[in-house]
Amino acid sequence: MEKLIQRFQALLAATDTSFLRYSYQSIDWNDRMTAIIGARGIGKTTLLLQHIKLNLSTKETLYVSADDFYFAEHRLLDFAEEFHKMGGKYLFVDEIHKYIGWSKEMKLIYDYLPNLHITFTGSSILDIFKGTDDLSRRVLLYRMHGMSFREYLNMHYHLDLPAYSLEQILNQEVGNTHIEFPLAAFKEYLKNGYYPFANQGNYEERLLQIINTVLETDIPLFARLNASTAIKMKRLMAILAQSVPFKPNYSKLAEIIGIDRQTLSDYITYIEKAGLLKQLYDETKGVRGLGKVTKLYLENTNLAYVLGKDTPDIGNLRETFFFNQLAVMYEVAASSQSDFQVDGYTFEIGGRNKGNAQIQGLDKAYVVKDDIEYGFGNTIPLWHFGFLY
Repeated sequence: MEKLIQRFQALLAATDTSFLRYSYQSIDWNDRMTAIIGARGIGKTTLLLQHIKLNLSTKETLYVSADDFYFAEHRLLDFAEEFHKMGGKYLFVDEIHKYIGWSKEMKLIYDYLPNLHITFTGSSILDIFKGTDDLSRRVLLYRMHGMSFREYLNMHYHLDLPAYSLEQILNQEVGNTHIEFPLAAFKEYLKNGYYPFANQGNYEERLLQIINTVLETDIPLFARLNASTAIKMKRLMAILAQSVPFKPNYSKLAEIIGIDRQTLSDYITYIEKAGLLKQLYDETKGVRGLGKVTKLYLENTNLAYVLGKDTPDIGNLRETFFFNQLAVMYEVAASSQSDFQVDGYTFEIGGRNKGNAQIQGLDKAYVVKDDIEYGFGNTIPLWHFGFLY
């Protein structure tokens, strides 16, 4: 345990607390068991260390990673009991999905050590509510997403810009960003601003490494798939990256990949849960839960730049950004008359010359335009939707 403590202290000393993600304020850190899940690379580890550094004493707190070699020979439950006996009150376990049998031992830790607060992070494909070790009655779950445009501005320009509700954005209430060229900053965000390591250099290489790890390790480990599966999923991602927004033709796509239709559907579901794709359903999903997938998008615009061989289509980037940012807090559906329907509102996405023809006669309908700084009437700048969280 001594080496684990040393590693923890070294990580804590190197942790910068000058910028905090949106999730930091929304988490109830006092709950007995808290789970934070999200895609690889969005800052879950940093979030834990920042909370510890700002709020807790290292004498009664310990952070560990579940993939540490220590846990190849030691049970997590035994480790937690030993830590508790030494006066430990707060245990943080990172990447819990790397530990075999994690849900059973977490359940036992909760039941056997009532005075120990435990917070753990895991992949976004993790499902803590199913199986024999259902943790739903014990754990408070939070889903963490990549950076909004607002967060990117705050981090990159050292600002403290507030978030706005959807209604405030539609009422043209987004205030002064204190950025001289917000549209230029927005284009930079679309290319390399969704992940918190945007200001650390080698962004494209880091993101490619994350994509490969998700497809080659995370998904096969979770779904218990063989190594050849990763090759097929990478081929699937390459095809989709060149085709998004992709209107599903699962039979043809399955034939190209060399798998059956049901397996293809499973792969797409895994990749979506892992934070690389998003499925857009039609409007019936919100009413009866029977919606049909109308399009597939990459999860965020940064992926389009990294995976695409050529410059991404600007129309696709606009739709991907809107879908990505709105889906964090709202259910987004395809509109039968326009592009998207969100919470009773209809949205048509386009450039500065986009007209109102497709939303004429519709109530609560808006045109969302790229390449404009200010909105008017029912026309909203696209970048304003990056201020929702």
